[in-house]
Amino acid sequence: MKIIFSDITLGYYRHPVVHHLNMEIKEGSATAIAGPNGGGKSTLLKGIMGFIKPLSGSIIFEDITVRDIGYLPQSSAVDKTFPLTTAELAATGLWKSTGWFRRIDAASRDRIHKALEQVRLSGMENEPLKALSGGQIQRALFARLILQDARVIILDEPFNAIDFKTVNDLWEIIENWKAEGRTVIAVLHNYQMIREHFDEAVLISRELIARGTPAEVLTEENITKAFGMEIYPHHDAGICHRTPALSVPADHSSHGHHHDHHGTRRHDPRDAATGQASSDPKITEFGSAPDNSAKCGTK
Repeated sequence: MKIIFSDITLGYYRHPVVHHLNMEIKEGSATAIAGPNGGGKSTLLKGIMGFIKPLSGSIIFEDITVRDIGYLPQSSAVDKTFPLTTAELAATGLWKSTGWFRRIDAASRDRIHKALEQVRLSGMENEPLKALSGGQIQRALFARLILQDARVIILDEPFNAIDFKTVNDLWEIIENWKAEGRTVIAVLHNYQMIREHFDEAVLISRELIARGTPAEVLTEENITKAFGMEIYPHHDAGICHRTPALSVPADHSSHGHHHDHHGTRRHDPRDAATGQASSDPKITEFGSAPDNSAKCGTK
């Protein structure tokens, strides 16, 4: 299993937020993504999930699809006024096996109970979201991830604005995922956490600053460079052109799949939200032809 970023540029309204990124994420790795606010970390995760389309380049999935990925958004993306209970929020992690509208059977209820027990929310199954603290919401979202049972876990700032006890409890779950050989990708701001818990680190500030072990990446020089860069694209910036440093491996053609580089997708990322069946190819690509009208520089 691999996720390959081939000269990928991602952004909004033709203004790139992260551009010309080349790297691979391999099965079973634990990769932390760091960098300044506005530097493209969350945008990169949204690109993996297919929530935004590449402005240029490709994101290639080998032997997985979006349906194999469990995604934890930032806590600010959760609407606490939505009429769900704690158990109902966790139960949305079962959509792959139950669909969105099937009745939850006894076996599924038992799985939900065990997941909530694992995140230490036993007894709070019927509490509405609006009654939960930020830490309790995050615990419920981790229960949802447990129920998804995904091969790849993506976490967008999982410890933002939650208490120390909750952080420690959730780390135990992440360490269990790592021990099970799952691939973990997390956006984090705490460098000490990255050094202690991750074997790979990626530092980005609209472009790749460094990638390697945390010791190699989180140096004073690299951090100074990342935080010293202009991170907001200028509307009058010139167009930048780069020769891709990483091309699509030649053996992709051996799988018998044609990859269209003209803005189409070989897999519909909406599957992750709707639960609808997909074609489930061995290699999936989100790609786009280079958009020369996209401005990726700053002034």
